[in-house]
Amino acid sequence: MQSYTKQAPVGSAASQGPGAVQMRIKTSANPGERLSQTKSMVMPDPGQAQKPTALKGEYLNKAKIADGGKKQRKNWTSTWVVLDVTQLLFYKESKQEALTNLKPGCKPEGIDLCGALIEWTTDKSSRKNVFQITTSSGNEFLLQADNYTTICKWHDAIKKTVDSLARGKEGVFPGKLTLRKSNSSEILPRPRHDLPVTKEPKPEKRRSLIKLNYSASDSADKNGVKNRLKKFISRRPSMKTLQEKGIIKDRIFGCHLLTLCQREGTTIPSFVQKCVQAVEKRGMETDGIYRVSGNLATIQKLRFIVDQEDELDLDDCQWEDIHVVTGALKMFFRELPEPLFPYRFFEPLVEAIKTKDDKQRVQAVKKLVQQLPKPNHDTMKLLFTHLQKILTKSLKNRMSTQGIGIVFGPTLMWPELDSGNLAFNMVYQNQIVEFILIESSAIFGPAGK
Repeated sequence: MQSYTKQAPVGSAASQGPGAVQMRIKTSANPGERLSQTKSMVMPDPGQAQKPTALKGEYLNKAKIADGGKKQRKNWTSTWVVLDVTQLLFYKESKQEALTNLKPGCKPEGIDLCGALIEWTTDKSSRKNVFQITTSSGNEFLLQADNYTTICKWHDAIKKTVDSLARGKEGVFPGKLTLRKSNSSEILPRPRHDLPVTKEPKPEKRRSLIKLNYSASDSADKNGVKNRLKKFISRRPSMKTLQEKGIIKDRIFGCHLLTLCQREGTTIPSFVQKCVQAVEKRGMETDGIYRVSGNLATIQKLRFIVDQEDELDLDDCQWEDIHVVTGALKMFFRELPEPLFPYRFFEPLVEAIKTKDDKQRVQAVKKLVQQLPKPNHDTMKLLFTHLQKILTKSLKNRMSTQGIGIVFGPTLMWPELDSGNLAFNMVYQNQIVEFILIESSAIFGPAGK
């Protein structure tokens, strides 16, 4: 079998410079055999494309939802993630743990980040702090962490790597390439692409197999389309650009409470105020108010309108069912990235509610509530004042302090890390909300102030 070398023409940019890198592939003049080629590649100037930086490993939650464009069943697993220069690696365990268990280094699953897309998502999973990575080969992965700071760090690092790889793609193969016989200056003709190449079809579960013939030119056309699609996707507008042009509006659901209030120039989200006003206007005496669930499809429709439109009229006939309004309000609080009672207040509130002396318990909870950020404090005061009004109509709406505590306990507060003891946490969640509701005047002060 003869061996040939594929070289750049003399004087081309690919044949000059100390930064040239060569790649050798074996081939021969026979189109059916493999060809030996040498490609000279001049790497991009470091000043033109920023070199991606690696990120040390850390445990994240991962789910693969598509393989080559084919959807897969979502299955979350905890995996050790390492960001390499050009790819993202998934290990079953960290190298330190592998050495401790006397196991050989495990082979990781890798994601090529060249041409990949990365974006935050809320509709692919009910978990919070989730972003999606879509590779150029059609694989889709979800990465998630309970800690918002941690997942932001990984999102920004991977995004920076993807952008750096996109900027460094141009200029990798400058100049045209020619074929030369190995250890000789004899120039050989380029392989013809019009010769038919027969591919054996993969076995499939069907009655008959049809044998198809493909040509190299067809393959080249497909690669050209694929490359154009990659280029188009890598140059698509960013989320910030689309928001600035008004194509995509800022979200209401799933937005941080502080960010939302700063955007609206208030300390209480306008959507919360509108829902409270609608319930007090026509739902105070409704049986099971806040306990009865509204139609989920209608609630999702309301949510979509809130996120896409500036004006919202809850007196419209399509929102006639007050349970749809209360369902949307509860959904708003449940989808906050950080609950109305921030994470750092969960354990102190649990300890405060355990206090046996009533006066000391009120003072301890009041002190913690006064330390809340202004938007959290004011929104909480409006909500609990509203719920007190609901209790004044308890004979007709059949809602008690215990019932409201059961509804709003898991809605307004939850721990940052899921310890697995849901029943234990739920007991204290309900007790804290019920206690603040009973002692609302002592904790927040008179309703008029």
